[in-house]
Amino acid sequence: MIETDALVAYKNKPALVKEKAGDKIVIALLSGEKVKAREKDIDLIHPGQVKNFDGIIWDGSGGADARESWELMLAEEGRAFSLRELAELAFGAYTPASAWAAFLLALDGLYFSGGATGVFPKPREQVEAEEKKRADRLREENDRAAFVQRLKERRPILRAGEEDDRRFAQDIEALALGKSARSRSMKDAGLGESPQEAHALLLECSFWTVFDNPHPSRHGVSTLPARQAPPPPPDEARLDLSALRAFAIDSPWSHDPDDALSLEASGDGATLYVHVADPGASIGADSACEKEARDRGATLYAPEGSSRMLADEALPIFALGLCELSPALTFKIALDARGKIVDTEIFPSIIRVTRITYDRADELILGDSVDADAAILRALRDLGERNFARRLASGAVHIEMPETRIDVSDGKITVEPIERLVSAALVRECMLLAGEAAGLWAVQRGLALPFVAQETGDLPAERLEGMAGSFQLRKCMRPRALSSKPGLHSGLGLDIYTQVTSPLRRYTDLLSHIQIRAALKGEAVLGPDELAARMFAGEAAAAAVAQAERSSRAHWLMAYLGERKNSAWEAVALEKRGNRWVVAIPALALETQVGLRAHVEPNDVVRLALKSANVPLGEAIFSATE
Repeated sequence: MIETDALVAYKNKPALVKEKAGDKIVIALLSGEKVKAREKDIDLIHPGQVKNFDGIIWDGSGGADARESWELMLAEEGRAFSLRELAELAFGAYTPASAWAAFLLALDGLYFSGGATGVFPKPREQVEAEEKKRADRLREENDRAAFVQRLKERRPILRAGEEDDRRFAQDIEALALGKSARSRSMKDAGLGESPQEAHALLLECSFWTVFDNPHPSRHGVSTLPARQAPPPPPDEARLDLSALRAFAIDSPWSHDPDDALSLEASGDGATLYVHVADPGASIGADSACEKEARDRGATLYAPEGSSRMLADEALPIFALGLCELSPALTFKIALDARGKIVDTEIFPSIIRVTRITYDRADELILGDSVDADAAILRALRDLGERNFARRLASGAVHIEMPETRIDVSDGKITVEPIERLVSAALVRECMLLAGEAAGLWAVQRGLALPFVAQETGDLPAERLEGMAGSFQLRKCMRPRALSSKPGLHSGLGLDIYTQVTSPLRRYTDLLSHIQIRAALKGEAVLGPDELAARMFAGEAAAAAVAQAERSSRAHWLMAYLGERKNSAWEAVALEKRGNRWVVAIPALALETQVGLRAHVEPNDVVRLALKSANVPLGEAIFSATE
């Protein structure tokens, strides 16, 4: 029987018995609230008389030796001890305050089990294990508190490889890498929680350096090569074109050549051969390689390295010119005297490829050499120029803005402008001819391919010259659109266009090859709807790759500029916006806005000084020096 003014536990909280109300008891809670409870819902702690809570609530101090009491009680392990006995052992007396404290000791569960009706000493092995667990937890809490304090003070004391700090910094890294939307550590430190702020914090605390690029991960792009290795091409009839000179013209740093060019005179016109790597010979629709390529969308080309769409094992099998003879899918394009396509054949071939760089090709084209290779390259140059003129006459929009190559290797960042070379232009035009010819070939056969179209933009009535004019045109361009049906590509000046020349690098090109290959063999091809589903999935992945590449370039460019504060740069004025100008720095292929005090016209060259470069934001601030 519980009497008035007794101290009881109600839902493990202290309460005072005030009166009886029928079959229930009125109790007062610590909050001052009074409630009615059944006797079975409360536990007697001390019989009273307790008028209020003064001095009852134990704060954990005050001389209690729970461990010593446990040791004494352990001698009688298995016996139930009363709260009174525990209170007297631990506190030397049985009072309301010591009784409540004894109840809390039992409730704590370290040394004792049970509760108000009886207390049992826990076995030694359980106690020692729990003590260690709690000590480890306390140490961890103290370490985290010290870590958070370091974050608040932005002290550069974090070091990669120190396990103690790394375990706390993982949530900051996850936020910076786009793998999490929150960071407990940053929140505890009272800091903002964005990927950029996490990146900045990791740099400030020396946990990361500028050589840590988070952008591929942030865009969900893998930096590892594909895993599914394609089988070698099957034995099949291939037209032997090994006697035909075939040139793979590319940058010196390219390691995955996937196209080569040959040319033959043909009456008043010419026959252009565009030989393309042939992974479609062994990668079929719904194969493991095709699915992985679709998920990746494209090869990631970041300044610090590439992440290939197809497994590295595919290169020695399919890349052109890595072996004496290379299998290819050849697009044989007959052109009339005006450069118009009059016929197209597509077939598997075997070719002998000569690999040359753009620079070497330009030397042969523009130099005094009279050998056969120079003559073929000059003929390809002439063909490219005719095609360029044809496209311009059809409304093509030509935009030339500065480009650079950013390279990161051996702990060094270099930025080099990319020259406008004759050979690069001829390769571009031949690739466009191959895309146009493949589209025409497919339409004639009712074959669905990933066709590329672009609506005509609202071009300015008065076009500026030079770089400012290219900037002006670029703003007017509409985004390109993919479809399983052909459409006008106004930007290229082509009635029909698809991409087929980079099946090692772009999924939609590989998808085109799979379709063409199936059609050539008389096998079932993908219908428009199925093709569109795959095409859009691959294009979405490729868009993420493109974003990762842009962000990575900005990252490395800011890291490069971060060591060049107050350096001087020449810029070209592009467009005035309010009281500021959009300018381009050709040496960096960077566009920014600055205030220019002097009178400036579009295409004027101005001098700028670098004030700051923010790696996490990918932004640099310049000011005019004149």
